[in-house]
Amino acid sequence: MGALVGDQESFAVRLANVFDEVRAHLDERQRRLLVGAMAREVGRGGIAAVAAAAGVAQDTVSRGASELDAGIAPEARTRRPGAGRKPVTETDPEILAALDELVDPDSRGDPMRALRWTTKSTKHLADELAAQGHRCSPRTVAGLLRHLGFSLHGNAKTVEGRQHPDRDAQFRYINEQVAAFQADGQPVISVDTKKKELLGNFRNGGREWGRQPEQVNVHDFEDKQLGKVAPYGVYDLTANAGWVNVGTSADTAEFAVESIRRWWDSVGRHSYPGATRLLITADSGGSNGSRLRLWKTELARLAAGTGLQITVTHFPPGTSKWNKVEHRLFSFITMNWRARPLESHQVVIETIAATTTRTGLTVRAVLDTNAYEKGIKITDKEMKAWEARHLHRHDFHGDWNYSITAEPAAGPGQQRHARDPGT
Repeated sequence: MGALVGDQESFAVRLANVFDEVRAHLDERQRRLLVGAMAREVGRGGIAAVAAAAGVAQDTVSRGASELDAGIAPEARTRRPGAGRKPVTETDPEILAALDELVDPDSRGDPMRALRWTTKSTKHLADELAAQGHRCSPRTVAGLLRHLGFSLHGNAKTVEGRQHPDRDAQFRYINEQVAAFQADGQPVISVDTKKKELLGNFRNGGREWGRQPEQVNVHDFEDKQLGKVAPYGVYDLTANAGWVNVGTSADTAEFAVESIRRWWDSVGRHSYPGATRLLITADSGGSNGSRLRLWKTELARLAAGTGLQITVTHFPPGTSKWNKVEHRLFSFITMNWRARPLESHQVVIETIAATTTRTGLTVRAVLDTNAYEKGIKITDKEMKAWEARHLHRHDFHGDWNYSITAEPAAGPGQQRHARDPGT
């Protein structure tokens, strides 16, 4: 190497070639020692010459040579203890407090500031911090957020609105009714309509493993030919089994009771051959709402066809997520078809029917193509006369808890049509 001192240009080229060839295979400490060894071999002026040829700082070459002169032993560390850039919290002690104030959901701040009306991404937060004199990168912001105990979240449906004073008492009443029916070997079901789903090549939430993402439409306009489906779920609490009637028409009380009828004809009467009563737990709204007259009169027709006395207990308003069908059936159906476009009725039926859980959940699904009329009215006079014959309100919250006996003829004010019993 000493012979190269007189030929600086040739030396620089050859050194640069050597360094480029091995650079990718060396860590920071190894590169530092290599250039230090080269500078020691060159001698006087070697530090500047090697630094220029290798494209590194003279201080790096000098430190490498000094470490070799000191005779240090090989070690696993790349940098000496305490080396490297200081944490931003040390160089800017106020940055954590500034960031916490920006992200804190209870900190209203100035409503005219742009950050109030934008997503709190790491980039936007970094820009806002920089405007306050705290310079940092989006990656640094992410690390600081984790240090403060923040993490990425979506929205969580937990706020139920104003709490009814008898909410907890109604929960206890429902549990008592369920326990009594089960102890007597009588069927207990939880019912509700899952949200309507668009049929077609539309985006479905969630992620699924695959080599490439499913290509779907950029818009969510309803396909006039395929339309929507309304899955009505019946969950058997005792058997841990689900039944879903996938309707293609309106989500009415008549559709809701028809779904229960199909469950009884296909599953219920075989699972409970000695049943004389049926307990239904349902929400207070929707097609099986506690105030819906058609729901009650249709249940009376169901009682007449099955020979069952039907008892209904409704969950208080604003507590629909407590209904068993929601978190023991619908949640697993949603997970099962995540990231999968619901392109046809067959896809919906087969995907629902394939839903299982480790606890043994089984699900059956059928397609219901019947047309259900909206806006069927029952007058006050008709309803009062019907209630006197067929409705027994329980002593505790009779508006939520009641039993229904058979309706021998058509419900008041309604013209009935034969229904396709389905499969």
